[in-house]
Amino acid sequence: MNTTYLRLELRRFARDRVNLFFVAVLPAFFYLIFGATQDVGDRSAGDGNVSLLILVSMAAYGAVTATTGVGGSAAVERMQGWGRQLGLTPLRDSGFVAVKATLAVLVAVVPVGLITVLGLLTGAEGTPRAWVLSLLGVLAGAWVFALLGLVVGLALRTEGAVGATGGIVVVLGFLGNIFVPLSGVLLDIARFTPLYGYVALARYPITGGAVPDTGGAGSSTGDPLWLPLANLGAWTLVLAVLAVCLVRRGRGRQ
Repeated sequence: MNTTYLRLELRRFARDRVNLFFVAVLPAFFYLIFGATQDVGDRSAGDGNVSLLILVSMAAYGAVTATTGVGGSAAVERMQGWGRQLGLTPLRDSGFVAVKATLAVLVAVVPVGLITVLGLLTGAEGTPRAWVLSLLGVLAGAWVFALLGLVVGLALRTEGAVGATGGIVVVLGFLGNIFVPLSGVLLDIARFTPLYGYVALARYPITGGAVPDTGGAGSSTGDPLWLPLANLGAWTLVLAVLAVCLVRRGRGRQ
């Protein structure tokens, strides 16, 4: 991976104060509304309380919002001719994808870190193992959605790609069992969507695979560990292949 290119990308993101503000604050606001202020927050959800479960869910949503935004911005870069400039350098297509994915994960640390601090101050509780493994799961899996944003951005190649990516994330958030607990056929369909496997894996150290019921504090069914792992692994492979192919297609046209 080209570390020089990564440093340039980090500096550029740090200069965008408005985007940085919304990437960090919006998911934290969601946690305060859906987690910290709920009467059921103190109920047990396994190796942590409901507040911790919601914290992990909102941290995952914040991480995905940040990472897909980074990936989707590739469309604007291509329109501005940045892709043509990179084509003149030794940077390989796989290196371009790796830099974008790494940048996205580093950006995701911002909302995850802020939500974690708020959780510690507002009653989110769990075992040290649940805290550490869940938050590591959020960060480790977030880079997959940088690939999603990159795929959408490179496929659409318009300024609307970033907005389209945001809309896709909202839909996937509902299917990922983040905002409204699902059941029945919807839950069966959701298990094949990318955000479901990611969030289920992040929650696993707390719930042991139990799927929250409509009250958010119990479970109606359970997922074995292989299910979210297989889900996330399959989507990683699909999105990585699509991203590299779209990068090559773009350079071929240039």
